[in-house]
Amino acid sequence: MAKLIHTMIRVRDLDASLKFYREVFDLTPSHRVDFPDFSLVYLRNGETDAEIELTWNKGREEPYTHGDGYGHVAFAIDDVAARHAELVQAAYEPLPVKEFKRDDELLARFFFILDPDGYKIEVLEKHGHYR
Repeated sequence: MAKLIHTMIRVRDLDASLKFYREVFDLTPSHRVDFPDFSLVYLRNGETDAEIELTWNKGREEPYTHGDGYGHVAFAIDDVAARHAELVQAAYEPLPVKEFKRDDELLARFFFILDPDGYKIEVLEKHGHYR
């Protein structure tokens, strides 16, 4: 059986990315491997064993392009409205909270936020399928 262990994204400013993922999602480095030209930093928290791998190619100046294939990474949290308000207060500029419904049934309550490299992150309230 397969087990999802990590998702990798390339980052231009490692310190800014570490700060963002720590402050917004409470992710901290669990493992780091440094090479002369690049570093791999694996982030996680106590909610899951799956990690985000930040790949930092040292010396890169130009932003990465995401093309039309990248979708998003998603996190589930207890209270979307409260977290959204905290992030607005902290000047992170999350997009508005939205609700996804089928007829009158709430399927999801969520918002998106962009990390320092412009990757979309979906923040879903723990509900239904999204736990």
